[in-house]
Amino acid sequence: MERRRGRVRARRGGALWVKGSARARPARSPHVSARVSPLATWPLPERRVWPLPPLQPAGTWAVAAARARAPRRDQVQGPRGWLPPSMANEEDDPVVQEIDVYLAKSLAEKLYLFQYPVRPASMTYDDIPHLSAKIKPKQQKVELEMAIDTLNPNYCRSKGEQIALNVDGACADETSTYSSKLMDKQTFCSSQTTSNTSRYAAALYRQAGDSSQDEAEEDVKQITVRFSRPESEQARQRRVQSYEFLQKKHAEEPWVHLHYYGLRDSRSEHERQYLLCQGSSGVENTELVKSPSEYLMMLMPPSQEEEKDKPVAPSNVLSMAQLRTLPLADQIKILMKNVKVMPFANLMSLLGPSVDSVAVLRGIQKVAMLVQGNWVVKSDILYPKDSSSPHSGVPAEVLCRGRDFVMWKFTQSRWVVRKEVAAVTKLCTEDVKDFLEHMAVVRINKGWEFILPYDGEFIKKHPDVVQRQHMLWTGIQAKLEKVYNLVKEAMPKKPDGQSGPVGLVSGDQRVQVAKRQAQQNHALLERELQRRKEQLQASAVLPSVRIKEEPMSEEAEDEEEPMDTSPGGGLHGGLANGLPAGRAAGGDSFNGHPPSGSAGTPVARELRAFVQATFQKQFVLTLSELKRLFNLHLASLPPGHMLFSGISDRMLQDTVLAAGCKQILVPFPPQTAASPDEQKVFALWESGDISDQHRQVLLEIFSKNYRVRRNMIQARLTQECGEDLSKQELDKVLKDCCVSYGGMWYLKGTVQS
Repeated sequence: MERRRGRVRARRGGALWVKGSARARPARSPHVSARVSPLATWPLPERRVWPLPPLQPAGTWAVAAARARAPRRDQVQGPRGWLPPSMANEEDDPVVQEIDVYLAKSLAEKLYLFQYPVRPASMTYDDIPHLSAKIKPKQQKVELEMAIDTLNPNYCRSKGEQIALNVDGACADETSTYSSKLMDKQTFCSSQTTSNTSRYAAALYRQAGDSSQDEAEEDVKQITVRFSRPESEQARQRRVQSYEFLQKKHAEEPWVHLHYYGLRDSRSEHERQYLLCQGSSGVENTELVKSPSEYLMMLMPPSQEEEKDKPVAPSNVLSMAQLRTLPLADQIKILMKNVKVMPFANLMSLLGPSVDSVAVLRGIQKVAMLVQGNWVVKSDILYPKDSSSPHSGVPAEVLCRGRDFVMWKFTQSRWVVRKEVAAVTKLCTEDVKDFLEHMAVVRINKGWEFILPYDGEFIKKHPDVVQRQHMLWTGIQAKLEKVYNLVKEAMPKKPDGQSGPVGLVSGDQRVQVAKRQAQQNHALLERELQRRKEQLQASAVLPSVRIKEEPMSEEAEDEEEPMDTSPGGGLHGGLANGLPAGRAAGGDSFNGHPPSGSAGTPVARELRAFVQATFQKQFVLTLSELKRLFNLHLASLPPGHMLFSGISDRMLQDTVLAAGCKQILVPFPPQTAASPDEQKVFALWESGDISDQHRQVLLEIFSKNYRVRRNMIQARLTQECGEDLSKQELDKVLKDCCVSYGGMWYLKGTVQS
């Protein structure tokens, strides 16, 4: 039971008035109207407890208890009780007592109100045996089966037998509705109350004597007769099918059988107690405290027709008026999901001055984390379960882990370097950039700075919340250490980013440290590279053979952040498939083939197994698509796996060629927008099945043509194989290697949108 700030005023006249509102929102109804004074205008007997009529839908009841005086002599009998003589003048009827009103929400989502519009209220079904009850929860459809008293003198037995005969027929079996061959039961089926009342109108019936013969007749107007267009057969079938489809969907929902408890059953008595006040709670709930304009909007919501006339907003946009009709928890979640980062003071200003800050604090901790005194939305809110990255296809679990790492870094410092985050999380640049744009801004030659200033006022005002958030961050830090295999010595001993102002570390200092580390790593890698070249030259059979040197990539020099254009930037720029190419096992090539001994290393075997498994599923892949699949494979591997040692593009291509695949030199048109990686097409040449010969002929066709028609492919296959291919065989070959677009066939990955 939750206490509300509503008050009941008892006047001397015996009438009860409500000051405040009683508003609730069951799960299936976004708008619930409230009852307003006068709530009742009849005198209450001594200590009588009365229920408020159920709100729409029946799910919330308000109850109050009051002791009112007996009616005075000057009161008059009204249609619903005793009325004071001058109800408009409140000064003549002073308030004698104010009583708290409590709102019971225990049955908010479980209470259904049944009304029988064609049966008097005095004739209830309380004492009639209920044979069965069942419900369809999604449709909110209920069926009650009640017995009929066949021994009643008013029961016509012949009619009952005739009805049973008409329903079941002469034969009786287990499926008969009336097994006793007599109509001894009836079934009540519920129907939803209408929500659109605009289809109803009131009319005045005029008697025959009220003729209008004396009125002036209007001039005869010409009438134009128009005939409606006859409905086509297709339109009629669509209309019938749509109705049948809806009926079928409704029929598919299974019935859930219920156990019925009578009115005087102890279980019913126990459940009815939830409709009454169980006692006041010490925690104030301020859901009912609204501004006058908001309260008026709740009492008189706009009609559906008016809402339809309003300009349609985008589906992802919610007005503040619509937002404030939602529960407080939903308001906080929607605001944080859209804003991403917000100080607590700004959140309170958006929710309104009447909202309790204690309730907001409870709600914000469910959807956000405290970073530098500000609230940042949780990762699982932005990346729900079963979702994936729009850039790389990485699952939501990996994205949440990477974003939590970025948030944790900001609890330690105001500055974060994107390259450091990418190196730890092994995520693509676009995903890491999305994380940082949610909570930081880029500074030239410095890095990413947290977007909001440190909120020391909130830290001092709410130490209990800060301590709770500190414990949560401690658990997240332990999880990140385990997942990313971080060195504990390098981690701060106490990641208390909330207990005081964050130590400001200059972005220039962080860049200088990163440069020094990159230069050291670069020197080590250069020495290792030179040592490998010397070993290859010493072990070469032909001294005149030159070793092909693969230059390091300089792609990272075009990055958005000038801070990355450093000597270390070239090192990080050698990222291939998200990993440094300089550290790639077997990164050098010997005349286009892997160096001696590299094919037998565990890394090479793991990479070859991945390539073979991938091409067995997809016979044709571009280098760009293969790299994307490899990144997804890396994201699914446990931390510390051998493939994380670094795989270069050259090593990946050499492994593909060594696995029995061939590169198809597709003649792309000169105006193509395909990237160099998209123009490198690899295909499995031999898979061991009977379609190898057909696929090889098909791949030779595409080595001379960018796109081909189906009849040309079929003719060439018939010519080369010496037999006509069936439609199923041709479809299989095309499905393995090609895609169709605009009547033409392309190799997979080569069609340009």
